[in-house]
Amino acid sequence: MKIDVNNISKNLNTPLTAPAYPSPPLYKFNDREYLNIYYRTDPKALREAVPEPLEIDEENPIVRFELMYMHDVTGLGGYTEAGQVIPVSFNNEDGDYIHSMYVNNFPAIASGRELSSYPKKWGNPKLYQDNETLVGTLDYGTLRVATATMGYKQIELPKETALEEICRPNFMVKTVMGYDRQFRVCDLVRTQITDVTVKGAWTGPARLQLFEHALAPLADLPVLEVVGASHILTDLTLNIAQPVYNYLEKK
Repeated sequence: MKIDVNNISKNLNTPLTAPAYPSPPLYKFNDREYLNIYYRTDPKALREAVPEPLEIDEENPIVRFELMYMHDVTGLGGYTEAGQVIPVSFNNEDGDYIHSMYVNNFPAIASGRELSSYPKKWGNPKLYQDNETLVGTLDYGTLRVATATMGYKQIELPKETALEEICRPNFMVKTVMGYDRQFRVCDLVRTQITDVTVKGAWTGPARLQLFEHALAPLADLPVLEVVGASHILTDLTLNIAQPVYNYLEKK
């Protein structure tokens, strides 16, 4: 059966007869589980990692290494993500710049990059309990690039604190290349999760190791000191990203 022009324009993505991901209005996450490790890093390296016009706190150069186990996501199933998030400010609003994300689910990668601007690429993260320890690992190919550990549910964290931690606005860079190899879209975008229910939150002693890798360069933001950690279990909704700054207009 021929696919006419009108039907082509209604398809969100390709292949036309078997799209890479479905298109619900908003992705809903049930039992999304976070392991967050906050650490102090080299301020020069942090400045080089964050694009303008975002601003960092140079006196307190902090990075969050996050591992997220998605138990149940509408249209995408279950998967795990890991990456680095950097506290920033934009137009006097505090938020987080998503620096990198490694994901073990292709539909989640494709939809995150195409529908929004999440900097996702393939990786193999895991989050699991090992006796009295919560463990998060990230492998790229056959090599380990990150190992995070935290005492399992040792100290309860106020739910208000957990909400403040995960509900901050997220900033990312969206790029779309044209056939002429010139940018058609180059935007700074903003998004924020909503409808959040914190089911549990804890903190405790934590450690983080990052290992050098040419194509998964997490260690370019080295761990100088671990300053905090959290383990959070939530339900939430992921909202659509909106452009807030057009780099092409500023050239």
